Amino acid sequence: MRETPRSQGTAGDSRPRPPQLRPGRALAHTTGASGSGTPHRSDGRPPQTPRGARQTGQAGRFGTTPPVPRWPAFPRQVWPAVLCAVLFSLITWQVAAGGPLRSLDERVELRIAGHGPRPLTEALADLGSVAVALPVLAAALAYALWRDRRAARRDALVAVLTMAAVPALVVPLKALIDRQGPLTDAGGYYPSGHTATAMVAYGTAALLLAPYLRLRRSMPVALVLTLATGIGLVLRGYHWPLDVIGSWCLCGMLLLISSSGMRRSSGRTPTG
Repeated sequence: MRETPRSQGTAGDSRPRPPQLRPGRALAHTTGASGSGTPHRSDGRPPQTPRGARQTGQAGRFGTTPPVPRWPAFPRQVWPAVLCAVLFSLITWQVAAGGPLRSLDERVELRIAGHGPRPLTEALADLGSVAVALPVLAAALAYALWRDRRAARRDALVAVLTMAAVPALVVPLKALIDRQGPLTDAGGYYPSGHTATAMVAYGTAALLLAPYLRLRRSMPVALVLTLATGIGLVLRGYHWPLDVIGSWCLCGMLLLISSSGMRRSSGRTPTG
């Protein structure tokens, strides 16, 4: 049964009249203007969206639109860099506070110091010297600029800044921790400067050469040279093992950060 339409009043009556309610009828379910009998809200707003017409989320379930935001996407280098920072903080705390790791570190070093052929261990330790590591980095810079000067300009700048960050970080830490060396009473051995120089110089050189030699070919060479430097320093008694491991963690952060800045320009196709 259709409801009786509301009284619209006469044309000369300009005063608004309240809606006329009928007994037993709800205002929200009065008929529409067209008299079709379709219920609607009394304030003129559209009816509620039917359940079947709701938009679904990405998983195909009914939900909000747009979907609930997820965690922001971070570069792949962020989490390894965070891990390196946590490990470096832990090692530094143990070395500075004389914790159990430092005691174990010193016992291990005193047992292995002086082992191995002296000429070989000396040569391995010298891989971290400025006279050896920096010319390798300079050669990689020159080669990258020669192959593609315009595209490699940014990579070269990132590499130089990363190398400059090594003394800016290592020297203050050495003065702050002031750890004595294995075979001397002098301080300033943590973290290892030779290890840091080797890791950053060979690592950034590998990143510079990656567009031309492929990363899987150049980076393993840098890792081997860095590992060999640390082994030579420990076997010669120049550094405690934690001095070397702490430098690896510190410079791992630097290389991960610099690689994120270099890969944007290293995704190019080499010319020449």
